[in-house]
Amino acid sequence: MFRSTTIRHRLLTRLFFFTKSPAFSSTSAATAPAAADVPQNDTVSQILAHFNSTAARRLDSYEIDTIIENIDPQNAICFFFLLQNVFNIRHSRNAKFIVAHLLAEKQRPRALRFHLQRVLEDEGSGSAHSFCELLSNIFMGWASGQTVWDMLAFVYSRIGMVHDCLFVLSKMKDLNIQPSILTYNSLLHNLRHTDIMWDVYSTIEATGSHPSEYTNSIFLDGLCRQSLIHEAIAFLREIEEKKAEPCVVWFNTLMSGFCRMGFFDISKSFFCKMFKYGLNPDIYSYNILIHGLCITGSLKEALDFINDMQNHGLEPDEVTYNILAKGFRQLGMTDGSWRVTEGIFENGPGLDNLTYTMLICGHCLTGNMKEGFRLRDEMLSKGLKLNRVSYRALFSSLCKSGRINEALTFLSEIEGVGLKPDLFMYSMIIHGLCKLGEAQKAIQLYKEMRLKSIIPNSFPCESSLLGLCEKKKISEARSYFNMLTNSDLAQEVVLYNIMIDRYIKNGNMDEAVAIYEKLLEKGISPTIVTFNSLINGSCKARKIADASKWLEVIKIHNLTPTIFTYTTLMNAYCEVGNLDSAFELIEEMKKNGVEPNRVTYTVVMKGLCKQRKLEESVLVLKDMIAKGLFPDQTSFNALIQCFCRARDFDRAFQLYDEMVKLNVKPNTATYNILINGLCVYGDLSDAERVFCFLQEQTVELSKVAYTILIKAVCVKGDVEKAKVLFREMVENGFETSVNDYSAVINRLCKRFLLDDAMVFFRMMLVDGVVPDREICSVMMRSFDRAGDLSFNWRVNALMMKCGFGRD
Repeated sequence: MFRSTTIRHRLLTRLFFFTKSPAFSSTSAATAPAAADVPQNDTVSQILAHFNSTAARRLDSYEIDTIIENIDPQNAICFFFLLQNVFNIRHSRNAKFIVAHLLAEKQRPRALRFHLQRVLEDEGSGSAHSFCELLSNIFMGWASGQTVWDMLAFVYSRIGMVHDCLFVLSKMKDLNIQPSILTYNSLLHNLRHTDIMWDVYSTIEATGSHPSEYTNSIFLDGLCRQSLIHEAIAFLREIEEKKAEPCVVWFNTLMSGFCRMGFFDISKSFFCKMFKYGLNPDIYSYNILIHGLCITGSLKEALDFINDMQNHGLEPDEVTYNILAKGFRQLGMTDGSWRVTEGIFENGPGLDNLTYTMLICGHCLTGNMKEGFRLRDEMLSKGLKLNRVSYRALFSSLCKSGRINEALTFLSEIEGVGLKPDLFMYSMIIHGLCKLGEAQKAIQLYKEMRLKSIIPNSFPCESSLLGLCEKKKISEARSYFNMLTNSDLAQEVVLYNIMIDRYIKNGNMDEAVAIYEKLLEKGISPTIVTFNSLINGSCKARKIADASKWLEVIKIHNLTPTIFTYTTLMNAYCEVGNLDSAFELIEEMKKNGVEPNRVTYTVVMKGLCKQRKLEESVLVLKDMIAKGLFPDQTSFNALIQCFCRARDFDRAFQLYDEMVKLNVKPNTATYNILINGLCVYGDLSDAERVFCFLQEQTVELSKVAYTILIKAVCVKGDVEKAKVLFREMVENGFETSVNDYSAVINRLCKRFLLDDAMVFFRMMLVDGVVPDREICSVMMRSFDRAGDLSFNWRVNALMMKCGFGRD
């Protein structure tokens, strides 16, 4: 007790000392934005508002844990998140779960959920065992322990780590901790495609938990998805017998399931049964049936349901219109054939807003924008008003077709009729402007959107910047980026990452580093994506020493290198033959809990092969298989190619057999490597036999396989075989270019087989391929050396005969 009090006093005194020190008295650019959001009555927040990241990092994890344990809960929570979010401090697992328990005590389930989600996403799959051990050993006496255990299982399920969730639930059972129905529902939803859902539902009943309406709905959905029709109906009867009140959600689930299986009549019977129980179908109920009727082509009946829906006080939504539009499109009724369309509507609702909206959506979906706008004009001439659904469909079609200026005019029309353009519309048009390189217009529109209090998410900024980058308009992209970052309209790290990535792809490492430095100046924390791009750029530029330095910077920022980080750097080491450094990285990976993946092993194998260490590379392959990481085509192809180059074809074909045994299907690259290896390093006759064998096995050979063999037989001088293969290649639908003919003619000219070269030259002209200057020069020189001066007039005569003008 004395020791704890002393430590607490020493640490808080130390914090106070830092705040008084001149070195830490000014607020840095990194902390200013965050400090403004901190409640001023929070003592810890006020202290840390004067703290910069250097001082914050003087605290080690033990000291931080001790402070969190000894100050009051609200200050502890604030202290934890300030260190994490402002100073990028990586907390210990102990601190993370102290805060989890404090959030549970404060009854802040949403904050607890997001906190644990971040923790689990950082730790990844397979972390449940260590977390359960931590909770069992350290936190068993906490009053909020049950809530934390339950939320841990729930979050594992929500983020798709089902095995971890099941592990936590088994530990909870051992500790006699009852999971909530929310946790069971989440797990049941994830397992509804499997037989395990039966066990989960039985467990819910056995533990005394009461299945909710949502629980039963999930189970019904699972039965329908597994095509267990009779079981689904029996289950509904069973819960009815238990006097559970039926709900609309159950019937919607059954209707949806039976529609998916094609049982539309049964689905309709459930719809009618809802009324029997005194339930009112909702918009989703109607949309399910309308969708099913449209699929079967019963459009008249679908329109009757629209009437019924409106009679029950429900209006069609955007989903309804799109369903109907797709139904008409399937029957080919959106091509302006009004006689057919009017025949469908003569006993229905007529050509009213519903009809027009549906047809406009249909035309826009099929790309027939002209007809969509014609219908718009007709509606307006009849005094009918377009609704938001129609305007969005027309606006979207303008943007998708690249008619951005017209979309801008249309935006004004939408505002003119009293409808407010939404984020979707602004995002589409900003993205379209950026794709056209109109950065200034996009910036202006972005500012206008902000002035209208339309709060953008990251989509407009990111997609617009990506659009400019994809158009390779780097200067416009930089202008747009500068506008966003200099005016503080957007400060997401992803924008910096996009620019860094684009500069690296353009080979401009200096500008990429400049963007990184600007990011730091703004007080924005780089992510692992930032550093992965910089490492990749350094490796591409062959600046491996710089790449290694970036790896150290990652650690300074308390980030964890990913498998991509290590593998990129390892590949660079292997490219220059530095295998020792590559293997050191593997050891570092393992120490940091990052397991090598298939790509990592393939990189190592390629590196060993480059050093002619073929047997070692095979051992790596075996080690990979032993660890359950089955190699893919790339892994095998790399090894097969190396053994071909070493002229060890027995081993190359053994690897091919091993590949087939492991159910790794050889691809075109595999066959190309084998054929090329035999042609270049082995026996041409063996290559021909392999080629013929593959043809007999109906293996689809690529154009590359043909050209490899054609070149090889030309070098050998077997022109007849070359002609047969060339014709076969053309007949198999492969397009030929001047390069394909040049490759053959060059080889024939080198062997002075000039008549044969002229045969291929004639074939090229007959196929409509225009010869280039290079091929003509090669042939002319060869004919001159052979003393044959007839080349010019023979070529000109051939070209005139084949319909080519004389150049």
